[in-house]
Amino acid sequence: MRKDLKKLRQRLSALKDEGRGKLAQLEKLNGEIGENEASEEQAAQLAQLEADIEALQPKVEAAAAELEEEEKKLTRERLFAPLDSSTALTAARSIISSEPDPARTGGFHNLADFAMAVMRANPAAPNHRMDDRLAALFRRPEPGAAPTNFHQESGGTDGEGYQVPPAFRQEVYELMLEEPSSLLGMVDGEPTGSNSVQMLKDETTPWGSTGVQAFWRSEATKMNASKMEDNLDQLRLNELYAFVLATDELLEDAPRLNARLSRQSARAMNWKADEAVMWGSGVGQLKGWMNSGSLITVAKEASQPADTIVAKNVAKMYSRLLAGSLSRAVWFINSDTLPEFLTMTLGDKPIWTPPSTGFANAPGGFLFGRPVIPTEHCTTLGDKGDIMLVDPLGYYLARKAAGIQFAQSMHLFFDYGMQAFRWTFRLGGQAYLNKPVVPPKSPNAKSHFVTLAARA
Repeated sequence: MRKDLKKLRQRLSALKDEGRGKLAQLEKLNGEIGENEASEEQAAQLAQLEADIEALQPKVEAAAAELEEEEKKLTRERLFAPLDSSTALTAARSIISSEPDPARTGGFHNLADFAMAVMRANPAAPNHRMDDRLAALFRRPEPGAAPTNFHQESGGTDGEGYQVPPAFRQEVYELMLEEPSSLLGMVDGEPTGSNSVQMLKDETTPWGSTGVQAFWRSEATKMNASKMEDNLDQLRLNELYAFVLATDELLEDAPRLNARLSRQSARAMNWKADEAVMWGSGVGQLKGWMNSGSLITVAKEASQPADTIVAKNVAKMYSRLLAGSLSRAVWFINSDTLPEFLTMTLGDKPIWTPPSTGFANAPGGFLFGRPVIPTEHCTTLGDKGDIMLVDPLGYYLARKAAGIQFAQSMHLFFDYGMQAFRWTFRLGGQAYLNKPVVPPKSPNAKSHFVTLAARA
């Protein structure tokens, strides 16, 4: 007996949501504890959260495996259903109607199912067959539009074709956020309906002479007024895209096609977006924090050997982070630097510690109590950017509220035996601060972003 796909998906989603909630609680509690010794109550809470997360993991894996198995069965039935039989056609339609949200999926099981239906809908295709599900998705060309035989990154899709169901556009964005340690899911992001936003920047401090101020006064004396700063930066959203060609042979292989179109395109776009959040030039792309005026670069120690990281480097970096960011900060490192940390100590105390149970929140352990995340976006050992201490919420990211736009053409490369797929996504981002903040009682400026100078 066939299992209800909708219930299986809902169960998997509920388990994942529960796990995300537990991880958030655990991270918050670790942040509150910081470098202090956990109280008895906090230690009990930590142990309980760790146990809950450990117990959830096999449940999520089992639910995912069960859903995958049912989806394979459904794909097999659709691929090999004898459509020339009215009885079989009725059965196939009944399978389609069991999809969780036909309004968003068009009745298609996944993107591969949709792509193969479009391929067979072409009258010139050797296995031509019109799928009833495509009727509602047919798109005619704009009146007077000329056909085109090339891809233009900033243009639309000319010619008639089929609208890609919205669920499959959203799927790519969700997969982008599910990438391990995706920066898109860590920074301070918000949706917008425009291609540019006014970004409010208030860089005043409570101890400065501008912005909102507080004063003491004697009774019956006049109050001094202060004014909130309203500095606005125009932030333009630039277009990130993936343009993918799939051969007819690949189109016949549903599992590989779906992986190519969904997961691989999401990974490629996620990589480009994360690279820009960290290193972007701001010209035609995001402006990364490594090119921000607020970045603090800590100098190496006198006579420090090349390609090394010493405890004093890390201590000085930690001291230059804004005080309000300490509970949210993470270390980003290139994995080439890990051997430097494993034996690093201050006195007889190690400053790097492994996670007590599992590597979910800190895949590289903890450094001064903050999670360490190895990433290939960091440079190799010895170069500037091989280690960074970052408060991700110090970076603002605006994304187009409409989400990822997805276009498909069966005509563009028809003579090559290929179909073309294109995803476009508009993003804009930069650091909140234009420059580091100078504290009231110290000459050492502080920021959301701290890195170490090159040690060549």
